[in-house]
Amino acid sequence: MIFLVISSPELVKPSLVKEQRKKYWPWAQDKLDRGLAKSFYARTGRGAVAIFNVGSNETLHELLNEWSEIVPATFQIYPLIEPDSITKFLEK
Repeated sequence: MIFLVISSPELVKPSLVKEQRKKYWPWAQDKLDRGLAKSFYARTGRGAVAIFNVGSNETLHELLNEWSEIVPATFQIYPLIEPDSITKFLEK
């Protein structure tokens, strides 16, 4: 199951959370290394975008809770479909 997740962190001065934010990128790299994510990008201004590749909603929930422990945020979540899958679906 692939999900696009867009984070919007709590509004605080960036300088107040700089050290905490530094913990995010090693956390993200671990998810890439373990195959739980396909990519992570910082958003201009504040926030981040991730594409997760997980086996269940529960796993996604765990990841978002971990993310929020590092950088408290709200999330927009979009389930995605692989191009091969949608092509096969459209051919039915």
